[in-house]
Amino acid sequence: MKLGLPDDSIPVQEMFERFFATESTSARVRAAEPVGFDTALWRELVALDAPFMRLGAEAGGAEMSLFDACLMMEQAGRRLAPAPLAEASVAVRILGEIGGETALAWIEKLRDGETLLALALQQAVPGVAQLVPGGAVAKAVLTFDGSVLAIEIPPAPLTAPHTLGGAAIGIFTPGVGERIVLSGNGDASAIWAAGVEEWKILTAAALIGMSREVLSMAAAYACERIAFGSPIGTYQGIAHPLANDIIDADGAAMFLWKTLRLIADGDAEAGAAIASLFWWASKTATISVAHALHTFGGYGLTNEYDLQLYHRRAKAWALTLGDPRQELIRAGRRLYLGEATSLPNPGLVDIDFSPPQGGQELADETRALFKQILDPAKHRLGESNFESHDWDVHRAIGKAGLLYPNWPEKFGGRNADADSTRASLAVWQEVGYAGLPRSTTSMIGHIVQIFGTPELQEEVLLRMGTGEISACLGYTEPSCGSDAFAAKTRAVRDGDEWVINGQKMFTSGAEYASYAIMITRTDPDAPKHKGITIFLVPLDHPGIEIHPVHTFMDERTNATFYTDVRIPDRYRMGEVNAGAKVLAAALSLEHGGGYFHNYIRHMADEAVEWARETTRDGRKAIEDTDVLARLATAHVHVHIGEVLSAKAMWTRLAGEKDLAFGPASKVFSTEAFITDAADLLDMTAPYSLLRGKEGLSVIEKGYRHATATTIYGGTSEVMRSMIAERRLGMPRSRG
Repeated sequence: MKLGLPDDSIPVQEMFERFFATESTSARVRAAEPVGFDTALWRELVALDAPFMRLGAEAGGAEMSLFDACLMMEQAGRRLAPAPLAEASVAVRILGEIGGETALAWIEKLRDGETLLALALQQAVPGVAQLVPGGAVAKAVLTFDGSVLAIEIPPAPLTAPHTLGGAAIGIFTPGVGERIVLSGNGDASAIWAAGVEEWKILTAAALIGMSREVLSMAAAYACERIAFGSPIGTYQGIAHPLANDIIDADGAAMFLWKTLRLIADGDAEAGAAIASLFWWASKTATISVAHALHTFGGYGLTNEYDLQLYHRRAKAWALTLGDPRQELIRAGRRLYLGEATSLPNPGLVDIDFSPPQGGQELADETRALFKQILDPAKHRLGESNFESHDWDVHRAIGKAGLLYPNWPEKFGGRNADADSTRASLAVWQEVGYAGLPRSTTSMIGHIVQIFGTPELQEEVLLRMGTGEISACLGYTEPSCGSDAFAAKTRAVRDGDEWVINGQKMFTSGAEYASYAIMITRTDPDAPKHKGITIFLVPLDHPGIEIHPVHTFMDERTNATFYTDVRIPDRYRMGEVNAGAKVLAAALSLEHGGGYFHNYIRHMADEAVEWARETTRDGRKAIEDTDVLARLATAHVHVHIGEVLSAKAMWTRLAGEKDLAFGPASKVFSTEAFITDAADLLDMTAPYSLLRGKEGLSVIEKGYRHATATTIYGGTSEVMRSMIAERRLGMPRSRG
């Protein structure tokens, strides 16, 4: 796994970041309107060889990788560079690919900084006009008519209509003027198709840069603008939409990297990924600028503020190709109908999304043990609930030291390294055994190792490690929901003991657990974050009642009641009234990102099978454009969920600054889970209404389960506040 910017790419990013920040200022962007072209900026780009960097060495280029070209375009997008850089770069690259004397001569002509070759994105039909980005300032247009690549020189400069967002659009009519056929040795059709795909990727990169920049602008303004006595960024109505947008923008950026990786690997889904990426980047930019403009309020509507520059271009840049939703449908055709396309050569892509491959020896041992002890007819494989827990399985795994492989041997673990631990635990998901008590006990045991007294560690850790006991979470209360610091359960000191009174809700797994990690209020007069203390409460003490609560997801949770429960002080973790520190460590373990996108994948796979087998209106449902778009949307969500989860994992592994990537992954995947479950349920109705364990019943089950995932481990609202604060630098937003 390698998801940091490669060393060789850092200078590229820094160079173009400085260049566009200096040369593409908002004053110059404004001065370039209404056409949307800065002649001096273009000359500077040519002087940098920017339009020629993707050109092969045999044609005098630098053979820049597509990865680095995207870094360039992201910086261009951040500063709304008024120059057709993506179009010109692709046109030059097509010339280099087609080869021949004419193409090479035109490449040299373009180096003068005065001659610009535009790219007609639509197939040329004589006499049928089309809008060409960059055409208003170009000397010629590169076209493809279905069989022949040609350079067409209009008899007069193209008309530059007043448009939504500049882009130097010109009205071009093929077949009028001089037409120079490019006769090289390359396959013109394949070269052209690959060029258009490359344009989509470069434009997506620019839209991603635009989205991130405008969200930074909005977050900064939200920190400064005071309303009702507080910065507006403290209000969740402002902070949460921006948090959603930066999740989508960061997801788009990582999806861009994943797309390049797929192309480099020759993956069968690479073509679909390009179309999906373009649609997602366009959608994200549109929504991001809308929310940013709303953050600025009425000021955002004025010409004096820069928001309107971004708002118009967020749409205009993508729409030069046409309706972005057609790309989503195209992605569906490529995924499910086998539609082929030619792909650009990406060059070096020094990015790796694969999870660490170390630790396979321990994984193999874990897999062999599961094969020995699991009985598919008995052990409710594939279910993600506490009811699927089996003590015989749990204890057999604990006896082998594989419940918590990274724990010390003295606590029943293996002292396993991080790679071996991940590889071993991945087998649990592979075989379909949930083992939820393992997950909660792992987190609680980790906290005991950090904050527990020696006596407490001696009492519980080895028993946890060997699978003798489990533990559950006692955070939530009926009156405070996800606001764990608002707990009202009281703990009052009485000598060397504490007396606990209160109630906890949703203590899932308490019926199996021997202990519960519990948030209590020990100083009711202190601010809520400073008056709590954490205990590990034995659940066999007098005064504790566990009442089952059943959910419509066919799961059991519990309400637990504590009446004059007396426990020794050795069960306290951390200092008195300093439970916030303990809780922060515990919650950080919960906020790892999760893998809820796998549920979406499973539902989508079943929906695809349904669509292949079901006939509607005389044809297979899989051939319907609406069905293709909906399936492709779910597929995009799976990709974004995967890459965000990978980013969260890599950040922890690399020791990089955590900008709430785990919460971002969870928010995205769980919210997409809700959306996709509902949509796929609709699409496959009425048979999706039937309950069961296979086929469309997977979607029905997902629909009932999805909403709960936005609550587990912290609600989406809490997570969005964390993302706004840590990723966007906004003020604390809890009100």
